[in-house]
Amino acid sequence: MTELQRYLVEEVATDHADGLIPRRDALRRLALLGLGATAAAALLTACSETKRKAPVAATGGDAGGSPGVVPSSDAAVATAAITFVGAEGRTLQGAFAAAAAAPRGAVLVIHENRGLTDHIRNVAGRFAGAGWSALAIDLLSEEGGTAALGDSANATAALGKVAPERFVADMRAGLDELARRAPGKKLGAIGFCFGGGMVWRLVAAKDPRLAAAAPFYGPLPEGADFTGSKAAVLGVYGELDTRVNASRDAARAALEKAALPHELVTYPGADHAFFNDTGQRYNAGAAAEAWAKVSAWFATHLG
Repeated sequence: MTELQRYLVEEVATDHADGLIPRRDALRRLALLGLGATAAAALLTACSETKRKAPVAATGGDAGGSPGVVPSSDAAVATAAITFVGAEGRTLQGAFAAAAAAPRGAVLVIHENRGLTDHIRNVAGRFAGAGWSALAIDLLSEEGGTAALGDSANATAALGKVAPERFVADMRAGLDELARRAPGKKLGAIGFCFGGGMVWRLVAAKDPRLAAAAPFYGPLPEGADFTGSKAAVLGVYGELDTRVNASRDAARAALEKAALPHELVTYPGADHAFFNDTGQRYNAGAAAEAWAKVSAWFATHLG
């Protein structure tokens, strides 16, 4: 099992332990990811038992900022479906939103493990509404696009079958497309969950055009080396997300070794995927503060 597949498998088990998906659905998702029935059942049992034994953390649902402010209430620009050329002539899909006036910069938005969803399109639209042209790329383009796969379980399984090197090539093609649509502007990237891990990989790819990056609760790839990157990195975590937080110290060490401008912020009472206002772990206060934080970060490093 690859590092990426292991992360996706653990994601399913954690969702089940948290009561977000029923056991039958979890077993189906794990089977699609290549886990046998016996191993899948044992993993769900072990993860649920670990969750029951874990100490309960304080959960006051606000991390500061403005409680109850729903991020998607910000003015968002409607995105348009686009295609563009990737590495080796592959046709890539995405959703693009242009800033109303001259863009301050441009942002590549990387989706969660469910593929390109309306929520991620809305994030791209929100950046455009705030002055940054944005492209939400579909990393399942070669599989026909997220919508062609039918449901989120199939999307997750398909992501687990792709070599991370293809994802990096596709993200770099996304930067190419942003540079074409926003010539002369600085480029940034933001990603969530699986997409946060992809942003860490993009930073490690050392593309000199990447001026700023904001991985949200993204797992750090093993052996990540950022030396030579030029990106200013804002890493965002939720206090209750112990699985991803286990790689936070390694992320800090790698950023310090590379001497990159960086800040790692952890929001009290927030869990994995707290920014997704369509999900069950959504935390309005933490999401509002994180949006303000990343907006300020990009204002500083993208213009």
